Amino acid sequence: MKRRCSWTTLVVAGSLVCLFAAVEGRADMFVCDDGRGRTHFTNTPTGQNCKPFTPRQKYIESPRNTFRVYRGDTAFSSAAPSSYDQYIKQVGRMYNIDPHLIKAVIRTESGFNHRAISRKGAQGLMQLMPGTAEDLRVDNPFNPGENIDGGVRYLRSLLDTFDGNLILSLAAYNAGPGLVKRTGGVPRIPETIDYVRKVLFNYRMYKATGG
Repeated sequence: MKRRCSWTTLVVAGSLVCLFAAVEGRADMFVCDDGRGRTHFTNTPTGQNCKPFTPRQKYIESPRNTFRVYRGDTAFSSAAPSSYDQYIKQVGRMYNIDPHLIKAVIRTESGFNHRAISRKGAQGLMQLMPGTAEDLRVDNPFNPGENIDGGVRYLRSLLDTFDGNLILSLAAYNAGPGLVKRTGGVPRIPETIDYVRKVLFNYRMYKATGG
């Protein structure tokens, strides 16, 4: 049976099937433009506006993912990524989110630098904006445990808001849920489109390697 994953209508029942097709598939995945400004993924190209899709390993540098160092530290990186694994698994079980996905978001957001601050002011491992951190009652966003717990709770709330649609939830994590709701899909913002692709690429990598 042929499966088609819509960029804007990926829902709970089909999300796992379509997501793994999207992140595991390579030459058999295509990204198509329907001519009305909407984009979708599919493994069955429907016309001339479909192009092969492969997650890119290099991404546009964006203000959100460009960091300065917190409080005068001289080293960009902090603890090794694997040092967070046990807590990531614990929080993943708590909020029913795949730890590989959590790790993919952290890698994309901060490169596992718990002291990272973006140009826009997002902080810590999962790059929480100050207002979001306050809403989540994260007192110290530079504390790895607090940041991961808050970021995963926020991601869980987005997945619930968008009926389990992972792509829309990731877009909302980057661009805000209000904008995703208004546009009815992934906003046509290069940073956000690239962000979703990068998280999916990292997610596929972690699932393939068991990292």
